[in-house]
Amino acid sequence: MQQLARNTHQIGAAIRRNRRNQKLTQTELGQKTSLRQATISRLENGEPAVQLQTLVDVLAALNLELVIQQRTTDSDNRFEDIF
Repeated sequence: MQQLARNTHQIGAAIRRNRRNQKLTQTELGQKTSLRQATISRLENGEPAVQLQTLVDVLAALNLELVIQQRTTDSDNRFEDIF
């Protein structure tokens, strides 16, 4: 299922949904990626300063991939939501 995420909070929420759908705890996902539970929590909460490699590792552990595409038009799209 494709999910659209335009900011860090939406990316984190998508990761959380997928982790829960796979019935994994944050600790279990951390063990699969050699990351601490706190790091998984920060990623899921959309907190700043999460390294790109961390995101890639978590996506791989959840069997997900990142797709880059042209932004769709959205009348409710606000510039600050991009960042």
